[in-house]
Amino acid sequence: MNITESKPAGRIKLLNAKIASQIAASEVIERPASVLKELLENSIDSGATQIDVTVQRGGVQLISVRDNGAGILPQDLSLALKQHATSKITSAADLSGITSLGFRGEALASINSVAKLSIISKAIHQEQAWSISADNLVVAAHPLGTTVSMRDLFYNVPARRKFLRSERTEYHHLEEVFQRIALSRFDLGFSLTNHDKLIKNLPVCIDAAARTRRLSNLCGQQLTTNSISIDAEQNGMRLWGWLGSADHARSQEPHQYFFINQRVIRDRLINHAIRQVYQSLCLDGKMPFYCLYLELDPVALDVNVHPTKHEVRFRDARIIHAFLTQTLTAALAVAPDKNIKNYYKNDKIPKFKDDIFYISVNEKATKKLLKKNPHAKNLASFIDFRTSYVGLGVDRAVACCFEENAVVIDAGSAI
Repeated sequence: MNITESKPAGRIKLLNAKIASQIAASEVIERPASVLKELLENSIDSGATQIDVTVQRGGVQLISVRDNGAGILPQDLSLALKQHATSKITSAADLSGITSLGFRGEALASINSVAKLSIISKAIHQEQAWSISADNLVVAAHPLGTTVSMRDLFYNVPARRKFLRSERTEYHHLEEVFQRIALSRFDLGFSLTNHDKLIKNLPVCIDAAARTRRLSNLCGQQLTTNSISIDAEQNGMRLWGWLGSADHARSQEPHQYFFINQRVIRDRLINHAIRQVYQSLCLDGKMPFYCLYLELDPVALDVNVHPTKHEVRFRDARIIHAFLTQTLTAALAVAPDKNIKNYYKNDKIPKFKDDIFYISVNEKATKKLLKKNPHAKNLASFIDFRTSYVGLGVDRAVACCFEENAVVIDAGSAI
């Protein structure tokens, strides 16, 4: 039987508002971690300096985010739950150069359509706090700021709820979102509580040492110890953060974080630039840890590309890619290898092994080494070990160490 004859053509009709909102929510709310991301971004945009997160049962039963931000006026609370209602933008012109994390006005409406949502807030210059739940607005008790609580995610969409993973898996995704947001804003304090147990308490970072401590707290001491700090500026762009050693690259996905103007980003252009830098240093597709921050003019990128705002579009992608690859390559070129022993104690000359030779930054030891080294004629004039590897007459360097006054170079392909 002809398929076209088996069923008459359906009529086109408008979906009711409830179904339409649940469909729209699927673009923003995939799992509990999606809810946490949206609520954390709202708290940051409110000007909060302290954000406290409480979760239960992997975030399916409860996600509560409390902040000390500017709060929401009582007359705006019901409007905040409507689609396309936002305080971030007012015209199409505002889409060029967005600085807030949120701007679509979809988050709270989407969450409200697939979960039980309540908001308690006290705005600046208001004597009382107000609470809204199921469209009921009542007076409440709350300090300056806002608490948004989401309960029973997908209670009214069983088809979506059955696709959620185990509590442990969903909690892992919650932790990952919390971690990324906490790394994006060192100037804010964060806490995470799971089933009434305090998991993370991260105070505001007031200096570089405090930032490193937060990084170690969230990513592990070993990764932090085996990484280098970078900070470079060029043509109005700044790239800073931490780069992991290629020697500690992992086959499984390591901690890899990239932020643009304090926004968490997962972008193909960024990933390509970083992989290009490490491809000659890491074998078998392994990738190292990195936590990098790119700062540039907001007008130079478009964040209105994807509902989750993880992707961006650059006005001049070529310049961004070149800046990243050049800066990271230069940083790795002068990075100290903390695994290299000090071969130059008491100016002792190490034994040469195969085609690997060692050069000391110490002038006296260098002369002795160059005299014994068969490749000395290619290297005698090389003074500054922080210049390009091209100056060495070799294709690549396997390691570089300055803290021990030594540099180790692969001379297998010397000219």
